[in-house]
Parts: sequence; structure tokens; C-alpha cells
Amino acid sequence: MPNTHSTDTTTRLSPNHFVSPKKAVTVRVHLSTLLAIATLVISAQSIAAQTTMNWTVDGEQRKALVYAPAPTTSNIKHPLVFGFHGHGGTMQGASQLMHIQTLWPAAIVVYPQGVNRPSPVDPNGNHPGWQVEANQANGNVGNKDLDYFDAMLATMHQKFNVDDERVYATGFSNGAIFSYLLWAERGKVLAAIGECAGRLWDTEHLTQPRAFLAVAGTADTTDPFNLQKDSIEKAQQADNAPDPGQQCPVPGGSLPGTKCTFYPSTTQTPVKTIIHPEGHLYRSWVPVEIVKFFKAHKHP
Repeated sequence: MPNTHSTDTTTRLSPNHFVSPKKAVTVRVHLSTLLAIATLVISAQSIAAQTTMNWTVDGEQRKALVYAPAPTTSNIKHPLVFGFHGHGGTMQGASQLMHIQTLWPAAIVVYPQGVNRPSPVDPNGNHPGWQVEANQANGNVGNKDLDYFDAMLATMHQKFNVDDERVYATGFSNGAIFSYLLWAERGKVLAAIGECAGRLWDTEHLTQPRAFLAVAGTADTTDPFNLQKDSIEKAQQADNAPDPGQQCPVPGGSLPGTKCTFYPSTTQTPVKTIIHPEGHLYRSWVPVEIVKFFKAHKHP
């Protein structure tokens, strides 16, 4: 069993504001101030508390940044989102780049930290990343990252009231590849997957239909676009979401030439693609689109 350690830091504000009714103009000013303060209080209370959690899994020390909504007295179940950084990245960097905790404050958001793993861009495994296939022989990885995901998921259930209908995986680059791997190997627990600049490894197969959002750049040479396109087609097949699809609105701030396509599914597990003309990038509009997609899809 993994060892778990966590610390919590939560901020709460309780303003006690008195409004004098002597003059109508003063009342209006004070009411306006009160509303502004109340808005700030609600915003502060909605910001998730940040925690660093630690595990020992398969002999490796692992950690993750966890953002969780402030505890409430009601029995509210919360969505759970795992966000995986790219190769060479960090959990802190992912939390700033994806900032899902600000886009979806009602969700529990976990940013795991990868450990050194070999990859096509780092054959010797000198930088942190994720396994790309089950039982990975390269680097003697085995299933260490899949086991790590299992340990994190178990801990989230122990510590928080998780909505099992709303567990999601998202990632960039190597983190997107790992999100694909989770779909292939842990698909039963996931509601939807959202990935940017990743692909399904050739040894993996998708058998569980799940709602899926893919963001890819036609000029990507780090994870070549043709390989990403092949993976999207495999996702369409698994999700019973065939061509030709329907045109959908492109994200605000995306470059001219960006195309959004929505592929309806007979199993209620649609595929949505946003194809842009750039390279191996994670633009500011990506997490907005991913959160919007996740909010729209529960476990089928």
C-alpha cells in the first residue's frame, strides 16, 4: 500500500460590514462596497486549497500538487481531474499552464510529478516524464506510473468525496501520451480524456468508449501530426464517432486556419478535435476548451 502524507492550507474570510442608513447616497455607496467585498469573499472561498501529497509506489518516491475545494457541511461530490505535464516538466509548471483549479474551482485537481523516464526525445531518461505503454521494458519502467495513478486515485477517494461519474485525465505532450495510456489501461474509471499534442502508443488499444477531446498542430514535428491524426482516428473508432463530423466554433484567440470538428457518437462518447496550424504548443485557450468539454461529459 502506498504511504501518503499531506498538508492543507486554507484561507477563509468572514467580513462583518455595518451599513449606516442615515443618507440614501451613503447607503448606496456602502451597499456597493458590501457587494464588492462579498464578491471577493466568495472568490476567496472558491479558490481551492493547495496541498502537496507524497507516496511511495514500487520503490519510488512520488508526489503531486492537489487543489481541493474548501470543505462543506453538505455531502457534495466533486469532479476529479488529473493533469499530466510534458517530458521534462514539473507539477508546478502544469498547475500554472493548465490552471484547471481556477477554471473549475468545484473540482479536485491533481498535478502529479513525473520521475525520470526514457522517451523519444530523451532516450537515456534524464528528465521527468511518464511511461508510454503497459509493461514498459524500456528503462525498466514496467507499470510504475500506472501503479502511481492507482495509488493517487485511491488516496483521493480516501480524503475527498469524489464523484465517480466525473473522473478525468488530461495532459500535454508526454503527459498526453500517458492520458491515452490511462484510457487504454484504466478506461473503466475515466469519464473523458482531453489531450494536447499526444498520441496513442502503437502497442496500446482503446476498448472502452469515452468522450475525447484532442488538440493537435499540423506543424508539430516533436510528436508528428500524422501520428497524432492516426491516434485520433483510433479514438473515433473506439467511440463510435465516425467521419465526417460537424463544424464547431474555434477557440477564442486561436490562429486563422484553426478548425474545430465535433463527431457525434452512437454510444454518447463523442470525439472533438481542434486542429491548429502551429507546432508542439499548449496555448492559453487549451485548458478552457478541455474544462468546457469535461463539464459536458460524465461517465457513459
